[in-house]
Amino acid sequence: MTQLPEHAETLVIGGGVIGTSIAYHLAEAGVGTILLERGALGSGASGNTAGVVRTFFPGSPLTSRLAARSMDAYHSFHERTGTDLGLERFGFLVLFTDEEQVEAFRQEQAAHQAAGVDVELVTPSEAARFNPLVDEQLIVAAAWAPEAYSIDPGAIVRGYAEAAERAGAVLHTETPVTGIDPDGRVHTPAGSIRADTVICAAGPWADTVAAMAGVDLPVITYPVDMLLADPPADGPRTALPMTLHPSSLRIRTLGDRILVGMGRPGPDESREDWRRRVAGGLGTTYPALAGQELDLGWTGHLDVSPDGLPFIGRVPSRPGFIYAAGFSGQGLCQAPAAGEIVRDLVLGKRPWTDTAGLTTDRLSGGTPTTTAA
Repeated sequence: MTQLPEHAETLVIGGGVIGTSIAYHLAEAGVGTILLERGALGSGASGNTAGVVRTFFPGSPLTSRLAARSMDAYHSFHERTGTDLGLERFGFLVLFTDEEQVEAFRQEQAAHQAAGVDVELVTPSEAARFNPLVDEQLIVAAAWAPEAYSIDPGAIVRGYAEAAERAGAVLHTETPVTGIDPDGRVHTPAGSIRADTVICAAGPWADTVAAMAGVDLPVITYPVDMLLADPPADGPRTALPMTLHPSSLRIRTLGDRILVGMGRPGPDESREDWRRRVAGGLGTTYPALAGQELDLGWTGHLDVSPDGLPFIGRVPSRPGFIYAAGFSGQGLCQAPAAGEIVRDLVLGKRPWTDTAGLTTDRLSGGTPTTTAA
């Protein structure tokens, strides 16, 4: 564990895709930056995802705006950081099983397109051409967004981290934060460091880190499992797009298997019962996969906000404390945009988009509050 300096202009807590993006954008702008990560870089929520970046987020044009901005950054990632992300496009298909869902899509389609998203309504037969496992008789329509890619989360973290260090940032791994004083002094087993600005980008530990600073950040953490199924013997040999069903069941091709996810167990539901429920939903939605055994691909934890939107902002009563958390499993899709927003908050500049909808002020009674220090 390397000894910390006495002072930092900005101190980023968290070394996942969000924290390393913030460190890169700050260092690139000439801001003195130190990053602290409790384990290895990318070892938290960033390493427990489906490995997908996309631009279309049904029901949330604001998230789509962040994702579209981030997608532009990923397309120029190699040029800016020197790291090749190996993007492989397979598209994103959202299935609709009733006309109300279709009407809801029509009402928000223009807002998504204004946010920079390429998305269109397609017929059941067109949906089945994109994903041959889809049974046309079980859906009434679908939304198709071609801008969805397979991506290596580790490459994003590595690219941002290396570029941040080249720009002058200092990154400390295996350095957990143990306390934060009101004056911005941050304590770790490697020593203490006082920062003009402390940035909480700690993913599943964001609420704990914020609490150390006397800030109540309404982020919860829950476990998530991703499952693997075998494709049918006579199934398609081409890659399947990421496909989302209204039940929250989602699938995509991962190597020679099918990656399956569907929310999390209910409050009184065991993981075994949840897995049986997922298997049942999989067979109902995709008859060709009925009876499939599901294997555990990996398990991890996500930081989640109450409404699924991220929290990015500054605490009014603690102007030296900025938060970027609660990305609800969508951090890969929003990391570049989030890094730009936090950079501008630190520099006192107007961010590229209106951030009012990203602060916790949007929650009734949810403004970040400070507790007695």
